[in-house]
Amino acid sequence: MLVDGKELVYHINSQIFHCPLSVTINFIGGKWKAIILWYIHMNKGPMRFGEIKKFIPDITEKMLSLQLQSLIEDRILLRTDHGGRPRKVDYQLTEFGNTFIPVLREIRNWGVVQGEVVGELRSP
Repeated sequence: MLVDGKELVYHINSQIFHCPLSVTINFIGGKWKAIILWYIHMNKGPMRFGEIKKFIPDITEKMLSLQLQSLIEDRILLRTDHGGRPRKVDYQLTEFGNTFIPVLREIRNWGVVQGEVVGELRSP
């Protein structure tokens, strides 16, 4: 990317990014991450694995687990293990994760408009 006439890149965790959009996509890209974050945000508090899965019926348990782990590694989600039997684990947005919410809100709003323009709202 050019900044003041100089070719610059971002170095993040031993990765090189030539575009700020690539940085964003690295954190929340793919089919599921943004959706997972949106539902946790909309819940307004921690959510358990099964609660998240109910909101996203098309995701497999394995994929949900992998995506949650990735979001934890990127410091976007916090996983809290409360112990006990059965084990109680929940997920919530970190302060850093909350910085994505305005971006996700705009993406969601664009999707609502496009859904109404090129599609129709129906029951499943």
